[in-house]
Amino acid sequence: MNHLRPALVLFALLSLITGVVYPLAITAVAQVAFADKANGSIMTNAGGKPIGSSLIGQEFAPPTPDFAAAHAQWFWGRPSATSPVPYTALNLATGTGSSGSNLAPTNPALLDNIKARLAALDAADASVGIVRTTTAPGATDSTPAPRTTAVPVDLVTASASGLDPHISPAAAEYQVARVARARGLTEDAVRALVRQHTQGRALGVLGEPVVNVLTLNRAMQTTVLVK
Repeated sequence: MNHLRPALVLFALLSLITGVVYPLAITAVAQVAFADKANGSIMTNAGGKPIGSSLIGQEFAPPTPDFAAAHAQWFWGRPSATSPVPYTALNLATGTGSSGSNLAPTNPALLDNIKARLAALDAADASVGIVRTTTAPGATDSTPAPRTTAVPVDLVTASASGLDPHISPAAAEYQVARVARARGLTEDAVRALVRQHTQGRALGVLGEPVVNVLTLNRAMQTTVLVK
């Protein structure tokens, strides 16, 4: 009995400190110093309605049988292994989730996925008159066509989570010509938007520059679409 009371008092005191005081203190600091990040980095429309988080990729093109033409006017983000041609992480309308593939480099399925994504990129380019492959003399259907432009790796490989809204500046540059043609804009105008949504290294030294595809596509929604 002599040990029970101090143990219960200590239990109650630690529960109060670690279960109530500490969480409330951390929440207060987060709300004061990092309110946007603490609340999920939520993006809202002009009416103040939440439309997503700047930390999670979304699909912008409406569902349509003509995948290439519908997606040509948007920048594509990192692939998600759950999508048919996985470029977008989350689609609430169709109920598709998000995931990385976890495929090993030696798994033939990984190469098959990359080929499918390359084909989708080429189809979207072709829908606006851009051709990035050449046919070698004597080539057959089974011979891969040489590419005139290298494809950034983050456009054909899935991210670990499948939720990543960021791509490399090189991946954004690869898509500038297609988006510009699809929207009837100049490439310089589209590049200017890309620069506006490019984030530099954290603290100037950590990580690599990235482009937030979600905020970039949101900005593209306000541009004039000719087609």
